[in-house]
Amino acid sequence: MDALAWVEKACALGVGEILLNSMDADGTRAGYDIGMITAVRAVSKVPLIASGGAGSLEDFSAALDAGADALLAASVFHFGIHRIGDVKSYLGKHNYPVRTMATR
Repeated sequence: MDALAWVEKACALGVGEILLNSMDADGTRAGYDIGMITAVRAVSKVPLIASGGAGSLEDFSAALDAGADALLAASVFHFGIHRIGDVKSYLGKHNYPVRTMATR
């Protein structure tokens, strides 16, 4: 069964969200798998979290434009390429919704 068939089956069973991790892109910092994000979005309306491949700030907005509702990234933060605040600032400046921390 291919990935899209799994997504359709999971949705039919009532899944609440999908965490889509492109193992081919994971850790490469070459960008999210836009084709897969678009394909999954076409067969599912549940919240979609994209993972695997984030490298540039533009990669984050490209994944959102392709249909992701949320994003997961790791290596760009672990290796100091970007800071979480920088990604949130970039997305906010480009009119994407971001969560902010409440000050105490």
